Amino acid sequence: MRAAKLRLTLALFTPVLAFSQTPGTLDVYIIDVEGGNATLFVAPTGESLLMDTGNAGAAAVRDAGRIVDAVKAAGLQKIDHLITTHWHGDHFGGLAEFAARVPIGEFIDHGSNAQPAELPDAFIKNTYPGLFAKSKHTVAKPGDKIALGGVNVRVVTSDGQIIKTSLPGGGKPNPYCANFKAGQNNPEDPQSVSIHVTFGKFTAYHPADLTKNKEFEMMCPNNRLGTVSVLLGLHHGQASSNSPVLVHALHPRVAIMNNGTRKGGEPEVMQTVHSSPGLEDLWQIHFSVLSGQEYTVPGRFIANTIDEQQSALPIAPIPAPAPGPNVPPPPAHNGPAHWIKLSAQPNGSFTVTNTRNSFSKTYMAKP
Repeated sequence: MRAAKLRLTLALFTPVLAFSQTPGTLDVYIIDVEGGNATLFVAPTGESLLMDTGNAGAAAVRDAGRIVDAVKAAGLQKIDHLITTHWHGDHFGGLAEFAARVPIGEFIDHGSNAQPAELPDAFIKNTYPGLFAKSKHTVAKPGDKIALGGVNVRVVTSDGQIIKTSLPGGGKPNPYCANFKAGQNNPEDPQSVSIHVTFGKFTAYHPADLTKNKEFEMMCPNNRLGTVSVLLGLHHGQASSNSPVLVHALHPRVAIMNNGTRKGGEPEVMQTVHSSPGLEDLWQIHFSVLSGQEYTVPGRFIANTIDEQQSALPIAPIPAPAPGPNVPPPPAHNGPAHWIKLSAQPNGSFTVTNTRNSFSKTYMAKP
């Protein structure tokens, strides 16, 4: 009887244990918040860093719940550091709901909002101070280090400012600067807190929503970051970011895009990523109709598909709708959401897993 109860207990807990912290690894959870951002880093010691909390409005409860699911799967009871990269609703929207459910030790941001709007301004004035009142609040500066249990986390950009000194391995001339084409950006995206992560020989960079012009300022004429194992986020795969001066110069082996069904994965970005020297694979949080079949990756690399599946998908990408008040909301699924998990070893090897289909691929350490 006792043996039967033990087997039942193990069966109940097996799904969670399958994606919990692996001993000795840096684990990264790229969480589906429907084209927003929520990226969770868990050090081998169990210390944690969460970047952003998903969308605002009616989606806040949904996205906070998805992040809580990843936190539980990682075996965490609290978040040690939480970065709000910038004050757009798809990055801070679930913060109040999430903070009500999970204790947070330190709140990190870039300071005041550079793009005045009712939603972020009201949040910063009326809600945010109450969230960090009994915790630590830090306004990040380039060069700051965030303690994360043996993992080196360095703030690269914040409040429009950039690190003055190149990181180890950086500082060489960037050959992609000569063909740079400037882009347009709103006032707030370039203020993003972006971070560089080093764990032994494994390296990653998450640029948040830095735009092309800020990428050029950071990477030209010299590449201040060097190369990385993994490029995270990619500003949802939007063409206002992801210039070759960043993507190609970083020479990532893997890119993981936090796009939505009809947000990001735009053809210009997909062309840049797929032609990046040394890239082995692109992983996506969602299938993007903006990529169509022309630029998409095989389904095993995509964590979430389309709820209302069409009988046939066009080969050509679907144009993104023009911004405006009367644009219909993008399709979103409110059922089970799947994250992508990355587990890195200090020797530089790492494994990426799609939790929708349990497909994993290991990238062995290079000499």
